[in-house]
Amino acid sequence: MKIENKSYRTIWFENNLVKIIDQTKLPHQFIIKDLKTVKDAINAIKTMEVRGAPLIGATAAYGLVLSIIEKNDLSFLKKSSEDLIASRPTAINLKWAVDRMMKKLSGVNDKDILRLALDEAKNIVEEDVSFCKNIGLNGLKIIEEISHKKKDTVNILTHCNAGWLATIDWGTATSPIYHAYQKGVKVHVWVDETRPRNQGANLTSYELNEEGIPNTVITDNAGGILMQRGQVDMCIVGTDRTLSNGDVCNKIGTYLKALAAKDNNVPFYVALPSSTIDWNIKDHKQIPIEERNSEELSHVEGIDKNNQVTKVRIYPEKSKSMNLAFDVTPAKYVTGLITEKGTCEASEEGLKGLFK
Repeated sequence: MKIENKSYRTIWFENNLVKIIDQTKLPHQFIIKDLKTVKDAINAIKTMEVRGAPLIGATAAYGLVLSIIEKNDLSFLKKSSEDLIASRPTAINLKWAVDRMMKKLSGVNDKDILRLALDEAKNIVEEDVSFCKNIGLNGLKIIEEISHKKKDTVNILTHCNAGWLATIDWGTATSPIYHAYQKGVKVHVWVDETRPRNQGANLTSYELNEEGIPNTVITDNAGGILMQRGQVDMCIVGTDRTLSNGDVCNKIGTYLKALAAKDNNVPFYVALPSSTIDWNIKDHKQIPIEERNSEELSHVEGIDKNNQVTKVRIYPEKSKSMNLAFDVTPAKYVTGLITEKGTCEASEEGLKGLFK
């Protein structure tokens, strides 16, 4: 996708370094950062310089490549894999990518291990690009169907950032939108600002602007009244972990959007690559829900009158806050799951029908 008309991916390998777009600086500054060690990769995941389940997985894969470059030692590699998995607990792609890499590297001799690790990390990256493109093509059919019935602009509401910045390219929830726009379908996106880190306002609106797609940032709680007024034709969100029964764990606030959509008969779709499916956990209460630093709630960042990025406190100094990063939307509120293999109902039968 594009920034200032130049095509980028979110992560790439160059001269034994991993290059990322530092997303903590967007939308005010566009900075490409070098990851030189596995600790750099872990820190990038923890601090959300990279974020979004597929991109976190790719960063972890490249993190193991950096681990081998740093110290070609099996015990160091194993410790690196454990530290990467522990860096953020909720997104299943992280563990999926690390487990896939370690399985590939098991029993490999020292001479070949770096080449194989790099090849597998690149495979994970290219696979995600392909998956996200296909998610877009499958979701495009849904948008086209609404467009044909409505014969007017299709208004789509999304939450958080499930755009190309959360993946390698195309995105998950935004991929159908990008494909629709490129095909000439009129679309407009309602962008939840997504407190507390404002990934919708800072990232989703930013990337939609760069692609020239009409969008409007709204407060997180405005979606309900827009649905009541008939101003939302469909919702598309991403997911950090989807259980085999169709329950969806995504950015905090997704559940409330799904409830509002159900009450107003608005289709609610979830877009995901198969790497985001957790086939093992059967009860959503077993999903580890990340609780982040309360300062993300009590402070906001922005540009001051001198065009400098500034952080200010907005809460009373003595106030306590709780910063849960994710919630779970039960499958019964999900109209369908849009995957790289097609769209299915949010259920075990639906998912197993696509992924035998």
